[in-house]
Amino acid sequence: MKIGNVLVFSAFLGMGAASASTINSSTGVTPTVDSLQAKSSQLQSQQSAQQWGLSDTEWQKYQQLIQGKRGIQSPGLDPLTTLGVESDSSSERRRLAEIWVKEEYQRTEKELAFQREVNAAWSRLYPNALSVNMGNASGIAHDTNGRLALFLRDNCERCDARLAAVLADNRPVDIYLVGSDGKDETVRKWAIAHNIPVDRVRSRQVTLNHDRGLWMTYGQGQMPVILQQGENGWQVAAF
Repeated sequence: MKIGNVLVFSAFLGMGAASASTINSSTGVTPTVDSLQAKSSQLQSQQSAQQWGLSDTEWQKYQQLIQGKRGIQSPGLDPLTTLGVESDSSSERRRLAEIWVKEEYQRTEKELAFQREVNAAWSRLYPNALSVNMGNASGIAHDTNGRLALFLRDNCERCDARLAAVLADNRPVDIYLVGSDGKDETVRKWAIAHNIPVDRVRSRQVTLNHDRGLWMTYGQGQMPVILQQGENGWQVAAF
């Protein structure tokens, strides 16, 4: 009986030791996993910051902003614009704006280059069919010199991006400001704030107009929207 009891007790101790070993092992492994995850997250943040030309501190600020009010007001807003509109420093806004323009320029050049190849491919493969625009930076096909009509409104990030792309593309465009209430001063202030080239306005390459309800007729409820003038009149080219 004593020997049996000793054996049973020894087995019990062995089970306890194994259990303690498992617990200790788990306790030792957990910080290591957390540490690896933290390092991986930090590395991803650094890489994301570098892609946008931002510092680690700026990227952390961006992450905080999208978790707060700005993230709700403007979901999906890019890091540069998010930091720019939330900055209280004019020099910081200028620096971020310049980074944004450089990024947008590079993106535009890539998309326009591919659009040219798409247009050429349509001509080679389906010469009797109308080409389909892939939706490049300015959202228009480049197989015609037709004039553009751009409908947009103030305080609209997508509108600003579309405007910048159209101006960079150097196409003749009639700009219609929706919500101007027919007030010339409103259009004038908007144009100054958005750096509309004065020389292109004087030459009528760019015109500034009140919407006067045209957007409701042609815009299909989208904002912004671009119309392109062709043989069959004005057609929606991009949203």
